[in-house]
Amino acid sequence: MTKTIKRLLPAALAVLLAGCAMQPVDSTTTRYRVAFIAKNNRDSEFWDAVFTGAEAAATEYNLQLTITAPDDEEDYAAQNQLIADAVEDGAQAIVFSAIDYEANAAAIDAAAAAGVTVISVDSAVNSDNVAAYIGADNYGAGRMVAQSVLDGMEGALCVGLINYEVNGANGRDREQGARDAFAESGRARITAAVSTHPNAASARADTLAMLRTHPEINVLIALNETTAVGAAQAVQQMQRADDLWLAAFDSNIETIDALQTGTVDTLIVQNTYGMGYFGVESAYKLLAGQGSSVEKSNITATRTITRENMFAMDKQKALFPFG
Repeated sequence: MTKTIKRLLPAALAVLLAGCAMQPVDSTTTRYRVAFIAKNNRDSEFWDAVFTGAEAAATEYNLQLTITAPDDEEDYAAQNQLIADAVEDGAQAIVFSAIDYEANAAAIDAAAAAGVTVISVDSAVNSDNVAAYIGADNYGAGRMVAQSVLDGMEGALCVGLINYEVNGANGRDREQGARDAFAESGRARITAAVSTHPNAASARADTLAMLRTHPEINVLIALNETTAVGAAQAVQQMQRADDLWLAAFDSNIETIDALQTGTVDTLIVQNTYGMGYFGVESAYKLLAGQGSSVEKSNITATRTITRENMFAMDKQKALFPFG
């Protein structure tokens, strides 16, 4: 079962995040139909920021935008149905974040064969028919999170990896980047790794099991927003904040609070607003015949936030550091 996500554009957030000058669009311009198909329809600071960026671009370029996602972030089949539905409903472009790098590919190829322009954001899909990708360098971000640990700790490191959506490009690439950086350091080994369900409760349970089985672990890497929340809850429950370094991806109220209290030591934060904005903007430009101005790969920035540098910014800026 799927449902359409409706989001309002909070004025304050738009002012904070908008890094793009608003350009007036002629009201007589064709109103293109764009479908944004995400991975997650639950309340989430990550996706709220993506959707806010997408809606800002849709307003700026006078687009008819719909935003949908499966009820379950692991349900690639429901996502494939949403792609087919968007084509049937007359979408001229699809902005897409893939649940499964391989299993979503055929549906994207079919949409492109029907004449739909496809832009990939956040999580890539294995299709040559994607006109542009907007998102982080996930392999590089994985190396970044590992380097934050190597810079922050001395001595031998026993690392536990908490990953998600095992078939998704994001988690796979981030994990590989972290593994490579740790291996090159010569003082870290991967003690355990788990692929959990993309929700905080599952991540918490799997992190607790990992730490109880491997008490020697002194580093945890949580590779997305929900795993970060669950891992932080597990570290708090086991009272391991003082002797374990937790490095995590994505910022929300829970992880920022955990960073303030010392449960989380490092956050790797993505420009989520930019993913949504540039994804929809790219759809407009491609449909409007301005494809020469659209990069095939638009790598959005990532930043490292530590407890020390967070105190130099307020909580709102830590949540959205790309304004």
